Amino acid sequence: MKSIKNIGNTPAGINLTSDEIIEFHAARILLLISICGNKNKDSKGHAIEGLTKLAKLDFFVRYPSFFNRIATYLDKNVQINSQDIESKMIRFHYGPWDKRYYQVLPYLESRGLVNIEKHNKQYIFSLTALGENLSMQLKNCKKYFDLVDKMTIVGKTFRNKSGSKLKDMIYEVFQNEVANKNLDDIINY
Repeated sequence: MKSIKNIGNTPAGINLTSDEIIEFHAARILLLISICGNKNKDSKGHAIEGLTKLAKLDFFVRYPSFFNRIATYLDKNVQINSQDIESKMIRFHYGPWDKRYYQVLPYLESRGLVNIEKHNKQYIFSLTALGENLSMQLKNCKKYFDLVDKMTIVGKTFRNKSGSKLKDMIYEVFQNEVANKNLDDIINY
């Protein structure tokens, strides 16, 4: 992945998509923690407990048709209008995954936007005051309205579910699309 600051170094003949820009993913993860996370007890910020939960919430935001199917399966009366896949994920040990998390999360932490703490075997991702401030700016930016709407629906539906519960539901409902795929296969729909 490249930083937007370094795009000028890319040769003109090479295609570059937003999917390759680290700030694109960082903005999404900031919003995800802010909108889909719970209010952190220790601070005024928001937090998501567990990397599995973060990845599964991100999956439902990025794959709205999968969210709509699981909402119907759970008899929830909610749907996301968009059917577009924002950026692809792969089948990993615990279901849908994006290997870029290994770059994006440290990027956010190094910029002072997210605190990452380990409690027992679980990572807690919480927004710093700076991260909360930036996420508020993103929420109010017209370019992010569609993403914010998706996250609001996903957050209301799954905020209080654990990562392992979300993983189990994904494996149960999406046998062919996720569970039966080989590791590292791209999830398509």
